[in-house]
Amino acid sequence: MQDRTNNIQTIRDETNDYYSDDDLFTIKSWGADLSFRELIERYKEGSLVKPELQRRYVWDKAEASRFIDSLLLGLPVPSIFLAQTDEERLLIVDGYQRIMTVFDFVEGIWSADGKVFKLSRSDKINRRWAGRAFSELEEADQRKIKNTTIHAIIFVQNHPSRGNTSLFQVFERINTSGRSLLTQEIRNCIYQGHLNTILFELNGHDSWRSLFGLVSPDPRMRDMEFILRFFALSSDQFLSVIKERISLKKFLSVYMGEEKNPDEAARERMKSRFTKVCDYILNTFGSTAFHNVSPTSPDRLVSKFSPTVFDSISIACDEALYHGSPLLEGIPEMNRRILLRNPEYRSAISQETMKTDNIRLRIRMANEFLFQQAPR
Repeated sequence: MQDRTNNIQTIRDETNDYYSDDDLFTIKSWGADLSFRELIERYKEGSLVKPELQRRYVWDKAEASRFIDSLLLGLPVPSIFLAQTDEERLLIVDGYQRIMTVFDFVEGIWSADGKVFKLSRSDKINRRWAGRAFSELEEADQRKIKNTTIHAIIFVQNHPSRGNTSLFQVFERINTSGRSLLTQEIRNCIYQGHLNTILFELNGHDSWRSLFGLVSPDPRMRDMEFILRFFALSSDQFLSVIKERISLKKFLSVYMGEEKNPDEAARERMKSRFTKVCDYILNTFGSTAFHNVSPTSPDRLVSKFSPTVFDSISIACDEALYHGSPLLEGIPEMNRRILLRNPEYRSAISQETMKTDNIRLRIRMANEFLFQQAPR
């Protein structure tokens, strides 16, 4: 296996799957001027929550020092965006770097390197406090930093009451962290809970890493999204879908929001299901089990992971393990290649791939071509 970021086959329908939401949102929002003293206390007690994605600074010492310098000079600072969660906590949508810069400076340790946080000695920093830590400032300057207020725009979704889909879109459109976040990165920020923890844990499973084709987890969380996809498309929620087609981006987000805190027994079942499926597939079909055949040379496998081959084969194997369905006679990999060459299956994994009938068709065909009996 190689560490590559471009190891996923492009599916046109999924590439063009923008976040189309049929709902009109009812969002309550209000402004509040919060002191950094209050923000620090809220963060310590756990009522102000940082997105899981942002585990470290992206600002360098010069940027962080300039921000502290601005506060000490009494200059205005940009507003922050906070979202009120179902647990009555405030999630930082935009403003994490500013909040954590002040938190680290007041606490004395800069998160970026674990060393004492002293302002840089740059000519751009006022010489009254250049090179000093918070504890070395005059008491009046310490109070000034803690008492400085920053305007916060706080919002909560009242309608629709399920899924927090507006929060997803606000995060996608407002967040100014410096790069466009991918969909699973946003979900990871918003839907924090036991399911999110499970995705992190399962993403390190050896068999899954072999099947996905990257030794280390993808820094953009695309691999984690496929684990979520496995659970969502094999769920009762998907079985009950009556729409002709789904937005996969929205469906995965709603599923993760609704199922973000499964109980302990459910968590253990989920972990057992996914690890057993990955172990079984790797042992039965090998590390290229989720690779398609070349459209121009059907005897050759393409080098990339196929999202639609993945969901059909992984869910079919999950169902077969649950029902105890034995493999068809013959060599399993040869049977898989017969499936991949079937025109009906090829259409279901490459055209109109988010039509519910096509999703169900490709899973059913994987069952029929690989196992002696399809689950009823």
